[in-house]
Amino acid sequence: MAQKSAELAAAGVDVISLAVGEPDFPTPGHIAEAAHEAIDAGWTKYSPVGGYLSLREAICGKLLRENGLRYKPSQIVVSNGAKQCICNAVLALVSPGDEVIIPAPYWVSYPQMVRLAGGVPVHPFCGIEAGFKLTASQLEEAIGPRTRLIILCSPSNPTGAVYSASELAALAEVVLRHEDLMVISDEIYEHVNYTGTLASIAAVPGMEERCVVVNGVSKAYAMTGWRIGFAASPQWLTDACNMLQGQYSSGPSSISQKAAEVAWNGSQECVEQMRAAFRRRRDLLVGLLREIPGLEVPEPDGTFYLFPCVKAFLGRSFNGRRVETTEDLAMYLLEEAHVATVAGDAFGAPGYLRLSFSTSEDKLQEAARRIASALSTL
Repeated sequence: MAQKSAELAAAGVDVISLAVGEPDFPTPGHIAEAAHEAIDAGWTKYSPVGGYLSLREAICGKLLRENGLRYKPSQIVVSNGAKQCICNAVLALVSPGDEVIIPAPYWVSYPQMVRLAGGVPVHPFCGIEAGFKLTASQLEEAIGPRTRLIILCSPSNPTGAVYSASELAALAEVVLRHEDLMVISDEIYEHVNYTGTLASIAAVPGMEERCVVVNGVSKAYAMTGWRIGFAASPQWLTDACNMLQGQYSSGPSSISQKAAEVAWNGSQECVEQMRAAFRRRRDLLVGLLREIPGLEVPEPDGTFYLFPCVKAFLGRSFNGRRVETTEDLAMYLLEEAHVATVAGDAFGAPGYLRLSFSTSEDKLQEAARRIASALSTL
């Protein structure tokens, strides 16, 4: 889709992309300025494998202040984005043949990381009727003798679902009944959250020793290209991740670390401003798309994604062109409406589309108009 979108744009076609998975805002000025200051101060050498102590201290402060979690700096590994943090943990925990529970819809890289480690992804499906969230009974049913790990994402990419504290407590109760079962909690969209509350499964009593909490600066601070994420985990697992990272990437960018330190220690007003803008865009796009007959559009509690059900449009045709799959529909919308989306198949959810509202309100209005027109002709 990205390649086709680029080809159309290069040919002069006005393509509106609702496929991008990053904030469209610039990095806040005070954070960018910290990077300039770091360069001027000579912070341009190799950094420690797990990140600068001052940054790990800032992360510990953030976790205590916002999540009620007490970690020591030695329990933090700073990596080249949250993605590397997750992969570190998967490689450290999963042996060939181990099973990893990844609720579907899921972020596309989770199962591939598990396969890289020789593990077997297990995908209980959590559909629109369940709010795209795993239940305790589903989790219990999915656990087998080789289950080693569960990967949760809240707020969720691609669905925008947010687990409540009570829902996480119910899942934790199941986990705690199974010895040696670990959880990776991907919380990278934590602050793109419209519920007014922050909940981490690691905060459930007994779970801190069973969790890897992953977060970073990409989404909250519009710093996707700075590549700074962190994992907080039990000391034994932090040590293992440090060993892995030391061999295949070493420490992350020294300059980016200094900027991230200011992001977590400084004013959080920029976070709230971006969240408010995303909320307005969500409300706008949900309202517009719900006017399209046959399109089922749940309102996400977090992230900047919508994940509507489009099954009603499959099997239809236009000018002799038959739309059989969600991927066909995504290509049809790109070629006929010039709107780029992502088919749910990539997330383990055929019959759904992921639409990002990380763009201007004017573009969202035009994109919705184009989608409505194109779907009405099927």
